[in-house]
Amino acid sequence: MPTAVTDIPAQMQGIAITAAGEPDVLQQQVFDVPQPGAGEVLIKVAAAGVNRPDCLQRRGLYPPPPGASELPGLEVAGVVAACGSDVKTLQPGDRVCALLAGGGYAEYCTAPAGQCLPAPAGLSLAAAAALPETCFTVWSNIGDRAGLKPGEKLLVHGGASGIGTTAIQMARALGATVFATAGSDEKVALCEQLGAKLAVNYRSEDFLAAINSATGDYGVDVILDIVGGSHLEKNVKLLARDGRLVVIGILGGAKGTLNLGLVLSKRLVITGSTLRARPVQEKQQIAEQLAANVWPHIEHGAIQPVLQQRFALQQAAAAHQLLEANDAAGKLVLIVDAELADSVTA
Repeated sequence: MPTAVTDIPAQMQGIAITAAGEPDVLQQQVFDVPQPGAGEVLIKVAAAGVNRPDCLQRRGLYPPPPGASELPGLEVAGVVAACGSDVKTLQPGDRVCALLAGGGYAEYCTAPAGQCLPAPAGLSLAAAAALPETCFTVWSNIGDRAGLKPGEKLLVHGGASGIGTTAIQMARALGATVFATAGSDEKVALCEQLGAKLAVNYRSEDFLAAINSATGDYGVDVILDIVGGSHLEKNVKLLARDGRLVVIGILGGAKGTLNLGLVLSKRLVITGSTLRARPVQEKQQIAEQLAANVWPHIEHGAIQPVLQQRFALQQAAAAHQLLEANDAAGKLVLIVDAELADSVTA
């Protein structure tokens, strides 16, 4: 039976964004412990993932949806401390990882029960905290929007990022052949270790020429792109007939050159998405699909979070500095409760 969390305090430590700006605006402060509403659970946080949307929010460019916590943090792992009304799928003591609309950089947070998944067997809660944001994002885009099929070819831009390392492993587990781009030879090596057939250092090599050569000028069926505008022209050239381009980030700008002639002649689909503002019901559907299609691969070891570095909660600014310097390979996590974070789910 799960071991319930007792003695829930009235107040907690959390990280506030004190003003829009550089990482030093992140400050540890005292907050009231939130109360779970109907359909929600209160989670005692073991660890929280650090993601680029957190940095955008800190800069004032990505505000939380109405009603969401103003604290940053879009994913956590921990233990259910309390359940709101109408929650029947979880109980206090359950070990979970959860997708949030905000509030993860704290000792406690609330989450819709439908956005919680069991912490996978064999993983520490620190590792589980690195799963929700990337897994929800990757699955909803390559599995849902792009409809990636076994035997197809996928290109992942930013292959050494949190999104990229997850996408490479997930696509391989689903039977696709994966190519990737990354910004250094060390990151290229990581992508290939994770299962990419070929990874290309885009700073020193033309990824369009390299992947066309590797595929006999076939190209790829799907591209998962966190770069955006600067890659658009080459992406369209690289896509095979009936190819799908899914844009989930614009690190390389929001505008690029689009050859509509190629879109027409190749019957291409160009789409994009964001996750944070989507309704709870949609996120719950993604969680159910992950539980059925991805979680078994995690528990069998075919998909594993790549953790580069752990930071204490009060070191959130240092984590943001590392992420924005583009030096991270894999995920960064904030350790909120070290003993709990190191515990491994049976």
